[in-house]
Amino acid sequence: MVITTASQSALSGIHAGMQGLRKNAAEIASAGQMDGTARRGLTAPLVEQVQHANQVEAAVKVLQTEDRMLGALINVKA
Repeated sequence: MVITTASQSALSGIHAGMQGLRKNAAEIASAGQMDGTARRGLTAPLVEQVQHANQVEAAVKVLQTEDRMLGALINVKA
């Protein structure tokens, strides 16, 4: 697979989004959330979870679009 600029950008977006999802999931599941001593409530990490999920979805769509475009170019040349 050839890594293009679009691919690199999409993969970076997926990576960053997944890191954010992991971080927020850990924060949501932390002992501090359970006993009420967390420095942030649940609202902020839950909202960030949605934002990170949207980031991953958008990056995947970039990869899918690039794949379709490259496939179309190959079909045109064939």
